[in-house]
Amino acid sequence: MKRIATVSRKTKESQVSIELNLDGAGINEIDTQIPFYDHMLSQLAKHGLFDLKVKTVGDVDVDEHHTIEDTALALGQAFSEALGEKASIRRYGDATVPLDDVLVRAAVDLSGRPYLIHKEPEMAPMIGSYDTTLNKHIWESFVNQAKITLHIEVLDGRNAHHIVEAQFKAVARALRTACEIDPRVSGVPSTKGSL
Repeated sequence: MKRIATVSRKTKESQVSIELNLDGAGINEIDTQIPFYDHMLSQLAKHGLFDLKVKTVGDVDVDEHHTIEDTALALGQAFSEALGEKASIRRYGDATVPLDDVLVRAAVDLSGRPYLIHKEPEMAPMIGSYDTTLNKHIWESFVNQAKITLHIEVLDGRNAHHIVEAQFKAVARALRTACEIDPRVSGVPSTKGSL
């Protein structure tokens, strides 16, 4: 069973194309027109072992918000589609990731219910052209379309680049575990019979 998805999202503000393979090797090709966001999505792919291609063309001349948001929405949709009925998955995953001065904990439940808890400290407002106030919105957008529960907590840290990057790495590792096929699980891991 191949767990792959191809998603396109087109609005008046952006055009997004995503290819995702949950059972990949972390191979990625990312182009959102926003270099730091490209770097973060590459971290998600590499540390989650997801093969990921992202191509986004957006109205970055107006603001980067639409491009970032629409990419996150399409990525969440791709995860939802690639997971399919979620048969034999581990369902839960968590990771605590250090990155120099930063420590981040992430926990995920591929529950079918979108819910986000996101805690991060105040930090520098910009990393290059990337607006750090969009961090929470990225995860909100992703969670709503992926239909997952996600908790992210920055436990310590000062450097804005590290704070954001460690979040993507921690989420990647948590998703990697949750998405894995568990040979001991038969069917969907829920007493409800569906996720």
